[in-house]
Amino acid sequence: MKCPFCGFEESKVIDSRPTDEGERIRRRRECVKCGKRFTTYEIIESVPILVVKKDKSREAFDRNKLMNGMMRACEKRQVSMETIERAVSEIESTLQNSLDREVTSVRVGELVMEKLKEIDEVAYVRFASVYKHFKDVNAFMEELSGFLDKK
Repeated sequence: MKCPFCGFEESKVIDSRPTDEGERIRRRRECVKCGKRFTTYEIIESVPILVVKKDKSREAFDRNKLMNGMMRACEKRQVSMETIERAVSEIESTLQNSLDREVTSVRVGELVMEKLKEIDEVAYVRFASVYKHFKDVNAFMEELSGFLDKK
């Protein structure tokens, strides 16, 4: 690791500890040449996931976009931010762990609906009503009756 003070390319690790629930490692280093100490972080390099939209265009998976959609569905409900963040992390992890580097927006929507079903029924219905673009009240009622039958 290159020293930020003198530019020398050798340093030794003095201390290592996990941060962010084990997602990163914080390392204290000391330059072999000048003796100054600095901190580095080591993270797992992730391959970006592309979302294939209905019009066949592609865009990078955006965790914030997913978070905002779920927050909108859970608005004015008794759902904590921690619960939403955990659900988003689980969805992101599911996508990262699949071998596919491209995923359809339909698949992302299905994962969101699965999580919202577990978290809050009203939030699920809100999200489904926007996501599925129901043509009329009958289509909406079919979705609701299917949901109630599974319960």
